[in-house]
Amino acid sequence: MCCAGIFDVDHKVARLDELEKLSAEPDFWTDGDRAQRLSKERGDITAALDTVQGPWQTLRDVLEMIDLAEMEGDPSVLPDLSAQVQAIEAGLESAEFARIMAAPTDRSPAILQINAGAGGTESADWAQMLLRMYSRWAESHKMTVELLDEIAGEEAGIRSALLRIDGDYAFGWLRAENGVHRLVRISPFDSAKRRHTSFCSVYVVPEEDDEIHIEINETDLKVDTYRASGAGGQHVNRTDSAVRLTHMPTGIVVACQAERSQHKNKSKAMKALAARLADLERRKRNAVKEEIEAAKLGINFGSQIRSYVLQPYRMVKDLRTLYETSNTDAVLDGSLDGFMKAYLLAAAEGELKLHAEAD
Repeated sequence: MCCAGIFDVDHKVARLDELEKLSAEPDFWTDGDRAQRLSKERGDITAALDTVQGPWQTLRDVLEMIDLAEMEGDPSVLPDLSAQVQAIEAGLESAEFARIMAAPTDRSPAILQINAGAGGTESADWAQMLLRMYSRWAESHKMTVELLDEIAGEEAGIRSALLRIDGDYAFGWLRAENGVHRLVRISPFDSAKRRHTSFCSVYVVPEEDDEIHIEINETDLKVDTYRASGAGGQHVNRTDSAVRLTHMPTGIVVACQAERSQHKNKSKAMKALAARLADLERRKRNAVKEEIEAAKLGINFGSQIRSYVLQPYRMVKDLRTLYETSNTDAVLDGSLDGFMKAYLLAAAEGELKLHAEAD
């Protein structure tokens, strides 16, 4: 029953009993927000307990059937037992997933920012490739992708992009992508066909954090409006609907031009800013812990986490987990689950490392 220990079943059962009693109180729905939050927690705990306890119950049933079959000399039950063993394996995979997606923010929508590094057009093109990669990954998981802001490159590609990705465990998956992504290829912009190395940073935060309440003082904001760029029809070319917010105390800047309404753009920019400020506060609270972990693991935000090599060979390799694949086309088309799972499992076990790699 070691798996049960990992999930702290006793604590979950006690909390579920507490929530059941609270939901039975006559004034439970007086505060609608609180009631919905507690109801969601109750549903999550119930699902987690089913995920953990289900495979063990099935295993006990299978073992009893094996004993009975041996006593009666009846091999006819073996196909059914084999199917049940497969069900156990599937249940354990679900339990493992629940273990690595246990943080409260893992279910939150993700705010993902891509920034091109030094390198001009090369990095800008790489940033656009990453934007497509994450958009395709999200779409393959039936998640919604909303492009909140985009700054075009001078000649090609983009200098930066801000996305909101919403779906099952959006932030839980995408937190594996924080860091610097490195591309090595023959440049399509170099007439001499030389090999170039480009860098882009990816920064992911949860949109919501119930444990950290952020209040933004309007007097701390510098609000700029401007005409939206890119696709969007004639409207974006005629009105100053895009909004850029600068949080003066921290210097954090967010922008949104996804909507035609300046009011809606400001509202979405405020949500993105709140997410950035919540992440900043979380990092402050965990500063000592993160410093210790960074020293132990040799990794922190801003480190190079993954290399995408298209020339002289084809390989995508995560430098934290050493997970790799030669199917670079699939990865750039959004096939990222293997990399994400390897990172999340290693992070849960505290086994992340940063490995130096030469070209």
